[in-house]
Amino acid sequence: MVRPAKAFTAEQASEKDLEIIEAQLGRTPRDVLAIAHRCPCGAPDVVQTPPRLADGTPFPTFYYATCPRLTGAISKLESSGLMAQMNERLQTHPELAGNYMAAHIDYEASRDGAGRMQNIEVPEIAGVTAGGMPDRVKCLHSLVAHALAAGEDVNQLGDEALIALDQWWISKACSEITNLINQDSK
Repeated sequence: MVRPAKAFTAEQASEKDLEIIEAQLGRTPRDVLAIAHRCPCGAPDVVQTPPRLADGTPFPTFYYATCPRLTGAISKLESSGLMAQMNERLQTHPELAGNYMAAHIDYEASRDGAGRMQNIEVPEIAGVTAGGMPDRVKCLHSLVAHALAAGEDVNQLGDEALIALDQWWISKACSEITNLINQDSK
């Protein structure tokens, strides 16, 4: 499998990380708990968000892809019909459905654990994760973000989507982000 980097333990976002995420999103990021994955260029590409935002809104999407090249590549993949193929396979392959349920459980446990560390409980999203888990595929962005953050073999459909993606981390735009990262290092 071609992956931009192995999963790593989430780390607190630095001020520079938040600046990069703002540049990636084109807006001020909301409630970043941690960096869940980094591109080989060093920039964050997946963040963790709390299960309840500062404004009180329940937010089930724990892993959020921030890199515009990554999200663009995923959007292209979504428009290819891959989600329909995955949904069909979920209905006809019990082993895949079981793996997808396990990914759902992992996602919810990770989100709820991070929430507990912040003294945040959100009963209104209990059993809800992201991307359509555990019954269907409705957002590859969530599955890919989970696969990058959790590592290989945690979310099989996220892993499959990663395999199908263009290598978004190999681009001029990444080198521009790297320059931004390195500006403060000098």
